Amino acid sequence: MAEGLRDLVGTGSARELQEKLESWQQDYEVNSSGENLNRCCEILELNTAIQKQLFTILNETSREDGNSEGAETIKNRLLPQLGTCYYCSTSGKTFENNLTVTQDSVGSEMQLKELDTTPETCPLKDLEEKLTSTRLQINQMEQDLSTSRAEEEDALKKLERLNDYEQQIQMLRDEITILDAQKSVLQSRLARSRSPYRRSGARSQRSLRPKSWSPGRARHINASRRACLVARFGFIYAQERFDAETLLRTYISDMEMVQRIIYTAAVESFYAAKMAYWKFKIHVKEALSLGHSGPESLEDAVLDYIVCHKDEYDVYASVKEVIRSMNINPKISFPPEIDFIVLSTLIQELCCLAFSMQTLVPPLDVAFGIDGELFNESKYYRSPDSDFTAAFVAYHVWPALVEDGVVIVKGEVVTKRVSLCFRRSKIRSRSCSCSTRRLLSSHSFRSRSFSPLRSRKSLSSSMLLH
Repeated sequence: MAEGLRDLVGTGSARELQEKLESWQQDYEVNSSGENLNRCCEILELNTAIQKQLFTILNETSREDGNSEGAETIKNRLLPQLGTCYYCSTSGKTFENNLTVTQDSVGSEMQLKELDTTPETCPLKDLEEKLTSTRLQINQMEQDLSTSRAEEEDALKKLERLNDYEQQIQMLRDEITILDAQKSVLQSRLARSRSPYRRSGARSQRSLRPKSWSPGRARHINASRRACLVARFGFIYAQERFDAETLLRTYISDMEMVQRIIYTAAVESFYAAKMAYWKFKIHVKEALSLGHSGPESLEDAVLDYIVCHKDEYDVYASVKEVIRSMNINPKISFPPEIDFIVLSTLIQELCCLAFSMQTLVPPLDVAFGIDGELFNESKYYRSPDSDFTAAFVAYHVWPALVEDGVVIVKGEVVTKRVSLCFRRSKIRSRSCSCSTRRLLSSHSFRSRSFSPLRSRKSLSSSMLLH
């Protein structure tokens, strides 16, 4: 009821009715009879709309009581007004019309009573039934939703179990790789132990080492870290190197040039990472030396700090340094529209690996190789497209991994028949032979102050590949 009354007040129909009556009164004398008749019809239509809203409010108000008091009030007060409101002396209607209206009103009252006495036909009952059915539907939907959620949770649990299985499989694969690396290391050590010369050399080296060395926390786990890094080096050689070759073949059709580029990237990455490691080590040593105290030595503390804070290594600077070195290397070339930055992922992985290998005791490094060197079975594997009868290395595919000068993981090279021009050089000019010998000796004993691949142009010019 309150809402209907609010709507009636909000529309302002009564004010509009009053305004139209006042306007009609002012213009009544001026208007013609037709205009006055239209004005009267408009006012009656507006009055009818107001009465319809009032009757609606009256009906709702009478139902709110829940008893016959409202019906009695309507009968005593409203029906007489309905009987007389339609009586007019100028309309020509009689009291019979008023009686008809009264009878209709009484009939409406009887219908209201019947609605009150027969609840099965009441709209409220229908609404209650609809509400009940809606609640049942909602309950059913909630049950279906709960079932769907349970099924989804089961599916998520199965997916988590599947992920756990995949992680376990990956861990087992990594353990197998580590065990294979350890097996290869043990086999290489066994082969070295069988050699009396190497055994005596190892004894002499052990005797020269100081016995007062105290390992730190990083050196206690040195063996496990070493095995993991060796396995990572093998994985890069087996998978990521192959991916890099596939990528480069889209730009370069020459397979030899592709393999030379990847080998150069590997060697330069180790060199850049070693330089970055020593700079980082010097910085850490200067910082820790100010307040170092404890049972560990300063070197052990520096090593422990570097192992625990490898994320401070600026690998992107090393990647830029590697790419810069590759751009000025005369042994490799690249299409002008493409840059070596396409190998940044491989270079980044190699730099991180090389940096971590420098934290081992002793550190790991890649072996130095030069085109035209004598093939060494303990150092390299032959590539499938090699000439297995050739004794010289045409070019390198992947570097070998060494520890204290001992190869622990073999590299890969391509061997082809090489015709050296040393004898012709001796016949033509003895000075040329001497310069070549000096160049070879400088390559064999010089330090790694810069990339070894940058100074091979003069040596490789003295060899002819068949």
